[in-house]
Amino acid sequence: MITTLLRILLLIPFLVCLGNAARAEVTLQITEGVQGATPIAVVPFGGSQAGDNIGTIVAGDLEGSGRFKALPVGDMLEQPTSPGQVRMQTWQALGQEYLVIGQVQPGGGDQYVAQFSAFDVLRGSSLLEYRMPFRAAEQRRTAHRIADMIYKQLTGESGGFAAPVAFVTTSGSGPRDRKYSLQIADADGFDPQSILSSREPIMSPAWSPDGTRIAYVSFENKTPAVYVQSLASGDREKLSGTPGINGAPAWSPDGRELALTLSKDGNPNVYVMDVGSRSLRRVTDHAGIDTEPNWSADGRSIVFTSDRGGKPQLYLASSGGGEPQRLTFEGDYNARGVFSPDGRSIAFVHGAGGSYRIALMDVATRKMRVLSKGPLDESPGFSPNGKMVLYSARTGGVAQLIAVSIESGAQRVLKIGGGEVRQPAWSPKD
Repeated sequence: MITTLLRILLLIPFLVCLGNAARAEVTLQITEGVQGATPIAVVPFGGSQAGDNIGTIVAGDLEGSGRFKALPVGDMLEQPTSPGQVRMQTWQALGQEYLVIGQVQPGGGDQYVAQFSAFDVLRGSSLLEYRMPFRAAEQRRTAHRIADMIYKQLTGESGGFAAPVAFVTTSGSGPRDRKYSLQIADADGFDPQSILSSREPIMSPAWSPDGTRIAYVSFENKTPAVYVQSLASGDREKLSGTPGINGAPAWSPDGRELALTLSKDGNPNVYVMDVGSRSLRRVTDHAGIDTEPNWSADGRSIVFTSDRGGKPQLYLASSGGGEPQRLTFEGDYNARGVFSPDGRSIAFVHGAGGSYRIALMDVATRKMRVLSKGPLDESPGFSPNGKMVLYSARTGGVAQLIAVSIESGAQRVLKIGGGEVRQPAWSPKD
C-alpha cells in the first residue's frame, strides 16, 4: 500500500513539499485589475459598526470578482450615507457608473440594521434599496450578502461572496510537532475556523451540494480513511476504511453518492458509494492508477486522472462505468479535473516544461487555455457561480490561495502568512 500511495503522490509531485510551517494567517489583496472593469463607488457605510466597515468589505467583494473597479476612498469627493445626500453630478464627474451607499443603525442589544442603496450614476436613478437586520457577530457575513445582492442586481448573476471556503493548513517546524488543520473561512479569507486538527495528514476536502457537510481523507489512524463531517453539529462518520487506499472523495450533484478512489481490489480505481447504504459501484478497472474523480453537473459523467497512458492525463467515463475516453493531450501532465457548475468547462492542473498551472477546457470543443502563471499551482475548484476558479499556489516560498476570474483574468489573492495552505474547496452554498 505504501508503494501505491507514493505512486499516487507522484501524480502531483509538488504536494509533498511541506517544508517548515508556522501559524497560518490569512490576508487579502486584489491584484492584476483588469481593463474594462465597470467603475463603481462603494462609499464607507455610516454608523457604528462591530468590525471592518461593511462598505469596505462590499467593495473588496465586487472588485475581487473581476467585473468591477472600485473607486479608492481617498478619491471620493464626498461620502453620502443616505439617498438624500447623493449628488449624481459628483459621481458622474468621477467617471463612475454605479454608486453604493449605506449606514448601520443599532437595533437593540447586539442587533443592528444595515440600510443600503445602489444607484445607476449614468441614468441618475435608484436601482436597489434594502434593509438587512443582523447580529454583531454576523457583520462580515452580512456584508458578503449585501455584495451578493448588488452583484446580482447589476449583472443578473449570483456572486457567491457569502459562500465559505475550506482548506488544509500545516503548522510546525518538524515531523514531531507538525499539525494539520481543516479550516473554513469567508470567501475573502477572513475569520478562519478549524473544524478538525490532527498530527496526521488531512487531505481532499469536498463540500456536499447543500453546503452542510464536508467529506475528507484523514490519516489519523496511520492509514487513509474517508470521513464525512456535519458542520452544524461537528458529528462525523467514517464512510470508507477498506484495506489500501481510500481517497479523493467527490459528491454527486444530488448528494446521495460519493465518487472515491479505492485500491481494495489491487490497483487504485474509481468507485461510487451510495452514502446511505455504503454499497459500492466500480467505475474504472485498469492496471494503472485511476484517481481524483469529479462529477459532471448532470451526474452522468465522471472526469478522473489516470496514468494508464504512461503519464497523468484526464479521462471521462460514464458514472455507471464503461470504457473511458481521454480528454487531454497537450503537455506531459494533466490532473485534478473539476467540472464547472454548468458542466460546460473543466478546470485542471496542466504541467508543461516543469511548470504546473491551472487551465480551463471547454467540454464541447476540447479547447484549452491557461488561467494561472505557476510554477506550482494545484487543487482548482469553481466558485458557486462558476465565474472564478480558486486554487492553491506557491511562489517564492509563499503559500497563497488565489481566485482568478475565468472571464477577465483578475486575481483575488488570499495570502497565508508563514505556513502551508493546500487543497482549497469553495462551498456551492452560502
